[in-house]
Amino acid sequence: MSGASERFDTNHPNLCSALRWKGQFVLVEHDPTVPASNDGLFWCLHTQTCIGPDGELAEPGNCSSASRSCHGSGKCGPG
Repeated sequence: MSGASERFDTNHPNLCSALRWKGQFVLVEHDPTVPASNDGLFWCLHTQTCIGPDGELAEPGNCSSASRSCHGSGKCGPG
């Protein structure tokens, strides 16, 4: 089960700044008595969809690797 928890973990180091999720827009203090929803709804700022500019899924597990061609820039390939 660690695969799913890592896949949706928004605390990944090097997480792309273009990755968005609903929890970023909920402006309330953390309440430890309320379980995290971790609904898995993510999108890319550059494409405004769940698919990144490189055609791969936009989710924390994929968007935390600087080796991903669009990481941080939204651009793929040369130039």
